[in-house]
Formats: sequence, structure tokens, C-alpha cells
Amino acid sequence: MIYLELMLGFLKVGFFAFGGAYAAIPLMRDVVMSYGWLTEDALSYMIAVSESTPGPIMVNLATYVGSSQGGLLGAFIATTSVVLPAFFIIILVMVIFKALLKNDYFQAILSGLKPAVVGVILATGVYMMLNNALHVKTGMYFDPKAIILTILLSAMMFVPMYFKKKMSPILLIAISAVLGMIFYAF
Repeated sequence: MIYLELMLGFLKVGFFAFGGAYAAIPLMRDVVMSYGWLTEDALSYMIAVSESTPGPIMVNLATYVGSSQGGLLGAFIATTSVVLPAFFIIILVMVIFKALLKNDYFQAILSGLKPAVVGVILATGVYMMLNNALHVKTGMYFDPKAIILTILLSAMMFVPMYFKKKMSPILLIAISAVLGMIFYAF
């Protein structure tokens, strides 16, 4: 029964997650919480671990949940289930992609989806931040270092955009790592 639940749950994530892993976090949260596979705190920790390990967040999280719920076979089923829909959708899109790109209506749809995906990602970040901030009763509190670090990194990312330049994501990750080590080492 757990294998069927893992397959159905992660097929749902794979089919309906649009906009990348960060945009899929709310859907993954709903699936994982509805089946009771992880607690809210455990999910937050696993998202952080999945971000810091090589590979896509959805695949890492599906593999972990599948492994914790159904062992090696569960990990295989969950990982395959979350990946297969995207695989088949990409194959389908590649077949008809040239015709779609010439269609003005399709271009309008893609243009409309971009801000929606940004909004979902932003809402997820705010939700996770507020969720962690509300753990005052458990001894957690606002970390001023984390707030300052977030403001600095946001400025580093958005200020160059004002001058029509883009900051490399790799450079931003490297700067984040160095600043994190500096801020939390002292």
C-alpha cells in the first residue's frame, strides 16, 4: 500500500509542479503532509538539505521520503514517479515546440506564467520564514545575522539588475557561502 501511495503522491507532484523545484515546494508540502510522511519541521529541514546536496530538490526529497517510508524500493518508486511526468512532457513538447513558439497565444501564456511562478516562489519563502519565526515558544527566534545576510544578498542580486546587468547565480552562491562562513564563524 505504501508503494502505491508513494507512486500516486509523487506522480501528482511530477505532473502538476510547474516552474521548477522552488515553485513545487507548496505542492510537495501538501502531498507529504497529507500522507503524514514528514512533519512540518522535518520537511523544512529536508528542503534545506535537498538544496545543499547535488541534484534537483524534488528528486532529492522524493528519494528521501521514499526511502524513509518504503526502503530502497520506495526510494526508487518515489524518485521515478516524480521524474517520469517531466520526462514524457519534455518529449511531447520537443515534438511540437517549433510550432508552439511561433504562436502568439502561446507566447502570451508563457509571459503570463513567469510572474505567477515568481509569486509562488516568493510566497513559499515568506511562508517558510514566518513559519520559522513563529517558533518562539520552542526557543527559536529571529536571527539578526540571517536577516542582515538576506538583505545583503538581495541587494547583490537586484542592484545589478537596475544597471541592466545580471549577476551569475554561481557567483551569488559562492558569495553566500563566504558571507555565511564569515557571519557565523564570529
